[in-house]
Amino acid sequence: MAGLAAATCLAERRVEVVVLERESGLGGRLRGWETTLADGSTATMSRGFHAFFRQYYNLRALLRRVDPGLSSFVQLEDYPLVHRAGHSDRFSGLPTTPPWNAFALAATSRSFPARQLAGVNVPAALQLLDVQLPEVHERIGHRSARELLELIRFPEDARHLAFEVFSRSFFSAPEQLSAAEMAVMFHLYFLGSSEGLCFDVPRSPFPRALWDPWEAHLSGLGAAVYTGTSVCGVGPRGGPGYSVAWERGGNLREEAFDGVVLATDPASLPALVERSPELGDPAWRERVAGVRTAPPFLVSRYWLDRPVRRHRQAFLGTGGHPTLDNISVLDRYEDEAAQWAAHTGGSVVELHAYALPEGCSEQTERDSLWHQAVSVYPELHGARSVDARHELRADCPLFPPGGHGRRCGITTSEPGLVMAGDHVRVDLPVALMERAATSGILAANTLLSGWGQRGHPVWSVPRRGRHAPLRVLARASRGSGSGRRADDRSR
Repeated sequence: MAGLAAATCLAERRVEVVVLERESGLGGRLRGWETTLADGSTATMSRGFHAFFRQYYNLRALLRRVDPGLSSFVQLEDYPLVHRAGHSDRFSGLPTTPPWNAFALAATSRSFPARQLAGVNVPAALQLLDVQLPEVHERIGHRSARELLELIRFPEDARHLAFEVFSRSFFSAPEQLSAAEMAVMFHLYFLGSSEGLCFDVPRSPFPRALWDPWEAHLSGLGAAVYTGTSVCGVGPRGGPGYSVAWERGGNLREEAFDGVVLATDPASLPALVERSPELGDPAWRERVAGVRTAPPFLVSRYWLDRPVRRHRQAFLGTGGHPTLDNISVLDRYEDEAAQWAAHTGGSVVELHAYALPEGCSEQTERDSLWHQAVSVYPELHGARSVDARHELRADCPLFPPGGHGRRCGITTSEPGLVMAGDHVRVDLPVALMERAATSGILAANTLLSGWGQRGHPVWSVPRRGRHAPLRVLARASRGSGSGRRADDRSR
């Protein structure tokens, strides 16, 4: 997504663009591929459900280049969360104006009982109201998300449902995630915007809804797109520009370019730079070598011989389970899955488990994930799997405590060499797919500026808390004795 964003923005300014994609199709970690099920039908597999939130301004602007009305998306108006203990929360029906949306959630949620809220560390909690980028990383980024939640003393169920869901959406356990990243997420979805947690999902599999039209758009702009292509190395030419070597279909090729966008996943980046020994200075190469990936995650998709109950949501977030993080019912929103379910009388159900142990047994995790899902949706008990697909991966970025200052940025030590991806530092309140898209636009703008060309606008929610009185209150609490203890206890 980051590479496609950069390619689109460059091609729109009449730059000759070549896209080199390792996989057989576009989309990166959101790509899809065809598979044949045991019943002989074909289906499109992917790495799982993704929510396109309304705050993804830059991504949605890029998608509108291809689909002006975003007609390829379906609106899901709720983000229900259910805790193993029985508590549940919904994010629909809340006020749209910050901070009343967050206050209404706390006032109406069973996860925030009044008797337990009395024990909340108010000075520490107020720090969530004073997010300013990049300062928030300097102030609380040394802590983990779990440390911050424990310091605030939120009720345990509230930690699971209202906050740990955010941390695990980064494919990390709360103790592995920077508290600043969690605070930025809270700002992005609640206190910095009015869109809340309502989101859209593609009504068709990713290739048909997104990547095939996007590739056609790029081709129409004159860009060349090569899939199934492995980049062997990138090197400076001794003057302006770079030499890029790649292999495709057993054929080796080398070509000169004026600029290069490194838009790889974080797992692939260090190896590519290692294969490019003359690229960059030692400090930049050290940053690249230090790029870390989040723990493994598992996506299990089942084509079942019976439907789930009618009232089941298209998407359900879960808390308090050993590994189950969410359940989605694809035939509630995706046309291909709906057609299969209508034809067979069954359903297509997908389970996600994030932050699994390193070196875990895939079969063990599959079995455990299924048993947890049955405890949430009892009608799955006894269901026969017509077929199933499982994806165990470990190639998403990790944002650990104290790691913000060591991240790679858009620019590098080489003029004309820029980086893009959801692992790249972007000092705006963006995350996940929106971080990827935004980084791609910024990478393109950097190259365009160097060539004397006009860049593209970039949008985000405000870079600091929207309400001055709350910011003042939060900073006053840091000036008090309790505020200093809240900030400095673990330094």
